Amino acid sequence: MSNNTHTPGNVQEALAAAEVRFINNNPASKQQHELAVGTLPGGNTRTLLHTSPFPLSMKQGKEAYVWDADGHKYVDFVGELTAGLYGHSHPIVRKAIISAFDNVGLSLGSTTAHEQKHAALLCDRFKLDRVRMTNTGTEANLHALAGARHFTGRRKVVVFSGGYHGAVLSFGDGQPAPNNVDREDFVVVSGYNDIATSVSAIAAESGNLAGVLVEGMQGSGGCICGSAAFLHAIQDAAHAAGALFILDEVMTSRLAPHGLGFELGLKPDIITLGKYLGGGFPFGAFGGREDVMAVYDPRIPGSLAHSGTFNNNTMTMHVGYTTLSQIYTPEVNVAFNEKGDRFRERLVALAKGTRLSFTGRGSLIGLHFTEDGSEEIKCGENVRRKERRDLRDLFWFEMLEEGFWMTRRGFVAMVLGTPDEELESKGLRWVDAEQPLSPSMRTAIRPPGLGCLWETRCCTTVCFDHSTIDGGHRA
Repeated sequence: MSNNTHTPGNVQEALAAAEVRFINNNPASKQQHELAVGTLPGGNTRTLLHTSPFPLSMKQGKEAYVWDADGHKYVDFVGELTAGLYGHSHPIVRKAIISAFDNVGLSLGSTTAHEQKHAALLCDRFKLDRVRMTNTGTEANLHALAGARHFTGRRKVVVFSGGYHGAVLSFGDGQPAPNNVDREDFVVVSGYNDIATSVSAIAAESGNLAGVLVEGMQGSGGCICGSAAFLHAIQDAAHAAGALFILDEVMTSRLAPHGLGFELGLKPDIITLGKYLGGGFPFGAFGGREDVMAVYDPRIPGSLAHSGTFNNNTMTMHVGYTTLSQIYTPEVNVAFNEKGDRFRERLVALAKGTRLSFTGRGSLIGLHFTEDGSEEIKCGENVRRKERRDLRDLFWFEMLEEGFWMTRRGFVAMVLGTPDEELESKGLRWVDAEQPLSPSMRTAIRPPGLGCLWETRCCTTVCFDHSTIDGGHRA
């Protein structure tokens, strides 16, 4: 057996070959991209979806599957970045859409009964005194911050490196992104989960601090979970500084029946919501303490304005209410996230000792490729400096060939109704050493110093059967 290690040059050769196969397998997506660049900068209107050499163009979704323009079928692990929880053709969703269209109509330009019904359900489910709706999670966080600043009379907000709170509220590299709003008003703390550093940073801004904004699990940052001790510590520090504690649950509210914060015993002053809570339609919301939310009460002189043509769109209100009350019940929530935990735990066990590691909670999973196979990931800094993006890209190309649709950055959002066989059989092949492996990934992913992948179980790695792939798409 060979004792050679996989050099960066070899990985680049494998990556180049995978890209050639991708181009050859997807001529219709390539053609669609070439058309799109004529009217859209870069050929898209959503930066995350851009991939090189061109993005796949999906033409259809049904249940937990999607089909691209060239007819290839995929298990949907993108899950619309947590918004696609219900899949693509749930009969209850279809019935709610038709009912709203036939019996209510579109955009009535007034308050409606279903606006109140959905609000009441959100308040009950997520333990809120009051709530207001928006169109996106980005809007929800913007209005939450504006409300916190108005309530406290202060400007500064503490956030955390790796945090993402919307299109103009991103802190992935430890500083506000160039397109962020109010860039000078944010204090970015390095070391998510670092209690001492975080508490010190919050205390240092006492007197100037309007709020502390944090995700209970950093979604865009790699599905890195905040410890209960960390989250409680910064909540207490925020209150000691006279600031509001704002919990971003845009992604994480689906991880427990009443949201992740409630599960961890937190008591945020404001919670932000979004994604799946519109039932597949654009949605966001922010809510919390009655006295804090009163800053948006139009009956009170000096209150803040909060407008938005589609905030209470009839379709969103009807479908959002129906899906949360009839499909994603507390019981379904618990069972679904337990299923996700079991899947992730098996992946973690199988991948132990390789350059691939997994993080996450419940139905949300993050994949990380690092030179040393880091297993203890508490913040983005643990992986950022030793990340192997070449392996991550190679993995993505080969996952497509195996029929799994996921984000190139390695984020998995599971979809309700995904057959167990797709997880327990096909999904576990990602890291199952008992299955035939792609030669390109087989050697590349093993840690330095190990012999041939097959010599030891600890060399478990990503698995693909290429017996039907050479020269074309999977059989």
